[in-house]
Amino acid sequence: MNPTTAEPDTGAFAERSAQTRPQPGIWDSIRAILKPLASLQVTVVLFALSILLVFFGTLAQVDFGIWTVVDKYFWSWIVMVPGDLFNKFGQVFLGFPKGVQWGWSFPLPGGKLLGGAMLVNLLAAHLVRFKLSWKRSGIMLIHSGLILLFVGEFVTREYAVEQRMSILEGSTATYTEDNRTVELAVVDQSDPAEDQVTVVPQSMLRSEKGRITHPDLPVDLQIVEFLANASLVNPDGKLPNPATAGTGKDKVAVRQREVSGVDPNQKVDLPAVYVTLYKKGTDVVIGTYLTSLELTLTGLTEEFEAGGKKYEMSLRFKRYPKKYSLQLLKFRFDRYPGTEKPKNFSSQVILRDPEQGVQREVTIEMNVPLRHRGETFYQSSFDKAETTTYLQVVNNPGWLIPYTSCVVVTLGMLIHFGISLIRFLNRRILA
Repeated sequence: MNPTTAEPDTGAFAERSAQTRPQPGIWDSIRAILKPLASLQVTVVLFALSILLVFFGTLAQVDFGIWTVVDKYFWSWIVMVPGDLFNKFGQVFLGFPKGVQWGWSFPLPGGKLLGGAMLVNLLAAHLVRFKLSWKRSGIMLIHSGLILLFVGEFVTREYAVEQRMSILEGSTATYTEDNRTVELAVVDQSDPAEDQVTVVPQSMLRSEKGRITHPDLPVDLQIVEFLANASLVNPDGKLPNPATAGTGKDKVAVRQREVSGVDPNQKVDLPAVYVTLYKKGTDVVIGTYLTSLELTLTGLTEEFEAGGKKYEMSLRFKRYPKKYSLQLLKFRFDRYPGTEKPKNFSSQVILRDPEQGVQREVTIEMNVPLRHRGETFYQSSFDKAETTTYLQVVNNPGWLIPYTSCVVVTLGMLIHFGISLIRFLNRRILA
């Protein structure tokens, strides 16, 4: 009797396997896309690039102001890092020869790109690698707090406004200023009741492209040159002078380096701009004028005529008109007895807000700010004569987010370490 071997029915087996194997769903496809983004290697690379960005941004403050560096390095998608930063670092710490410049540069991801990539990496890691359980609740809270920090930085950068209000003793202030941004103001004073003011923002002054026209402007403007920081000197015939009218005929603006972010005195840049005025809608030149923040701070403005009216033009700090006013009654500067060391300084003011029916006397001190209409007034500084107070006015709709983030992170750390401690103690007991 010959043995027989039954051949397996491979077709039936394959059919059964096809029926029992689960088909990939939408979530599996999403996980496959997110898995590379959730990689821990990506996290390490992003942190390394962030350290480099902070390093180069810190070095750049030798030549530029801190807010210029923030815009260029930390609030941009891509930044071209000049190779000369390595040269400057070497001159300070390695004895590189001075007077030599390295002209090359290389690209580096900016703060926007790195921050966004970190946020995507963190969210992808939670969706792919982390499972939702009470054991990981602390980690979840810690990462939620970090996400809140990203959100808080975005809200603060986009919507927060820091201003300054200066008030002479006995006078009243109805606007605040941004001492990091300037504007070109054209003022029509023909109405005795109120001035008509039209301003050109700093962004348009910097661009220096094309003519600036607007129905409210009595003339057309052409920006000849914008200087982020300048000093005024007497013309000597050697320096080029674009001005053909006004104060610019007697003064020349010389470009200076921006105030460095590492400057111990932290002075303020004094921008200047050369602007050519044209009769509205024509190519008829009225003149090329020099306007400077330095001139404005000394009370000098440029005057010109257009359409039978006289106008004033000045480069000034950007202003924010307010619906309320503050009158300074008294400024006090208290010192420790026998010394010039400041003990406390404060401003006694009257707040008037007709729309809200508010009129009250308030004292603003170093650690006691005033809050009104979503803005916070801090006692910041004063002038040498101790008769003018400077108030820092902050409007930040996201001011609570960093505090909330810190609370969430702290709570997450307590929960995470608490769970780890309980697990450790349980193992000791069982052992």
